[in-house]
Amino acid sequence: MAWCRAGICWAILPWTQWLTWGFQVMPVFFLVGGFSNGVSWSANRRDGGTYSAWFSGRLQRLINPVLALFLLWTLFALFGTAMGLDRAIVKLALVPVWFLSVYLMVVAVVPITHASWKRFGLGSFAGLVAGAILTDIATYRFGIPYINYLNFGFVWLAVHQLGYAWSEGYFAKPSRALLWGAGGLSALILLVSFGPYPVAMIGVPGSSITNSMPPTLALLALGIMQTGFALALEPAGRRMLDNIRIWTGVVLVNGMIMTIYLWHLTAFVLVMVAAWLLGGVGLDVAPGSAAWWQARPIWFALYIVALLPLIAIFVRYERMKAGTSELPHWRLIAGLLLVSAGLAASAAISIASPAGVTGVRLCRRAALYRRGCSRVRPRPRSDAAAAVKSGSQTFSQGGEGYGALARNEIRRSWMRGSTLSDRAKPLTQLTLSSLRSLSV
Repeated sequence: MAWCRAGICWAILPWTQWLTWGFQVMPVFFLVGGFSNGVSWSANRRDGGTYSAWFSGRLQRLINPVLALFLLWTLFALFGTAMGLDRAIVKLALVPVWFLSVYLMVVAVVPITHASWKRFGLGSFAGLVAGAILTDIATYRFGIPYINYLNFGFVWLAVHQLGYAWSEGYFAKPSRALLWGAGGLSALILLVSFGPYPVAMIGVPGSSITNSMPPTLALLALGIMQTGFALALEPAGRRMLDNIRIWTGVVLVNGMIMTIYLWHLTAFVLVMVAAWLLGGVGLDVAPGSAAWWQARPIWFALYIVALLPLIAIFVRYERMKAGTSELPHWRLIAGLLLVSAGLAASAAISIASPAGVTGVRLCRRAALYRRGCSRVRPRPRSDAAAAVKSGSQTFSQGGEGYGALARNEIRRSWMRGSTLSDRAKPLTQLTLSSLRSLSV
């Protein structure tokens, strides 16, 4: 993506915001999760299993792949600062873990939501939709602060309920699924046309409202649309899986899907760093230009190449056998709350201190001021960062040379920088700017 940050592209090329209706796939994750959890919980009850054993097993399978990611970026936070790299990169690279924070809470209440589905059917779904509607009314009509965070529950649980419906054959007829897809699409068009909701289903720079963090009624409509259209294609998909090669590929990818999800931004960082070290190759292409679009397949191929070794190294954590030990419910609940809070905090405020406090830096500052380890004050933004912002504004106003300005400023900063810290700041700004747009 180079110097064209996706967030900038959404802003300066508004028509691309409609593409997020396909790129925002979180609803599909929760839909599939509902299907899987419904089948698994039903089998557990049929076999006489307990909630404790069932949930502890699922918790371990979801958390094990995250541990290696946290270890790597914790080491980066500890030692990267000494090299002059901004710790905010850690926050942005760990954005994917927000999904697990919410999903674990959804899995924890499966016995309740599944029992609600068994008793009320689609009524359980309708109740959650009503909750999402009331939450958005309270947020956008009456301006009640923080109440919109309730939609992390209402929206994602509603989509999860549709997974139960799928597992029990409710969408077996493609015509019914198509009707749901058309209904979701119609609702989504009405909401973005006459409501307060933006077209983009991810965050866009300059927008006062985001449909994803926290989710809104518009994102729920997108989830309904994607559910309907995806399940309408299920019969065709099953016929494709009759081909043994396609079936093998699907099974293979499914066995490493969490690893792919968790490490894709790390691969992105590696590609950006490599491009910068090679003199900014590919970073001077103006966003939205013909050359920019032609370069997209090359960049995506590079991301995949960078991701493959990460998958090979870390997929073993996803395939670790989960235990099914019996634990007291209070320990399960306490562990769930601590894990979810830690994951949410990692995605929202990072595991790294924004002040960049490490033993090396503290001692260095102590030597400079001769008064012990004092609080490290944030340093002003580098000239390169200001130039990047200026270049972005110039391009958004129709000017030329957006990428060239940024790349040249990086090179000048590298030549005149007296320390590795000064030289590394432009790279940090480049990576942060590009990663920021990938926050969903």
